[in-house]
Amino acid sequence: MNAVAETPAKKSFTRDLIALTKPRIISLLLVTTIAPMYVAGSPDWKLVLAVFVGGYLMAGGANAVNMYMDRDIDDRMSRTRLRPIPSGRMRAETVLAFGILCATTATYLLAHVANVLTATLALGGFYTYVFVYTRWLKRSSPQNIVIGGAAGAFPPLVGWASVTGRVDLLAVYLFLIIFYWTPPHFWALALNKQRDYGRAGVPMAPLVWGERETMRNMLWYTLILVPLTLLPVTFGALGVPYFVMALVLGLLLLRGVIRVMRASEYAKPAWAVYKFSLLYLALLFAAMVVDRALA
Repeated sequence: MNAVAETPAKKSFTRDLIALTKPRIISLLLVTTIAPMYVAGSPDWKLVLAVFVGGYLMAGGANAVNMYMDRDIDDRMSRTRLRPIPSGRMRAETVLAFGILCATTATYLLAHVANVLTATLALGGFYTYVFVYTRWLKRSSPQNIVIGGAAGAFPPLVGWASVTGRVDLLAVYLFLIIFYWTPPHFWALALNKQRDYGRAGVPMAPLVWGERETMRNMLWYTLILVPLTLLPVTFGALGVPYFVMALVLGLLLLRGVIRVMRASEYAKPAWAVYKFSLLYLALLFAAMVVDRALA
């Protein structure tokens, strides 16, 4: 009888542990980690598996620590109040310990199976997200997602270093692509979540700069992003197939941002840009792999 009663609780606890890692967000980070491995070379499946698991654990650990640090504001926001801590399903100390355990395990795995540089870069992303974004900038500056967003740009460096043992020029371009992609991606969401961020006291761009200025900044970052994605072709790192796919994807993203600026009601087009930007980044990195395969 007790065993039967314990089963749902165990399942719920497991689901909460998985939820702490934010698997839907991590899925895109893993695409931008694994794809550069095949652009950099021909990795062994064991290395790919290790980087996949290590990358998941490192990003998942960062997300868990983020929830620990944001526990005082998560219950004020509709999209976060059902998380394990604000809902009362898990203790804050347990979440913190889980996040640290994930990051520690990932560091060992990446250093042991790949190399120390790979583990160091992954830790760099962890600390940037936890301390630069969550602890420092998120509650103090509308530039939070610009500077702190660099944490999400570390995965290509991790994947590249795991295969080559170094960071090359193309890897730096991949970092910059995600860096400039992040503001229009996140601000498209922020435009529709202003009330949540306002209740939590988080100074996101639309609340501080206003909606029109946020949209203008989305446009400027997109105008930098599109040609930036094409630059690797100019020095022969990627070829014509990638150029065509990157150009088409970039123009579609740019069109979406312009629609947000021109719309009398921006909610739907902003949400469309947010959703497309997720697909955009995944397809852009897939295009790099396809280009290398056709070369």
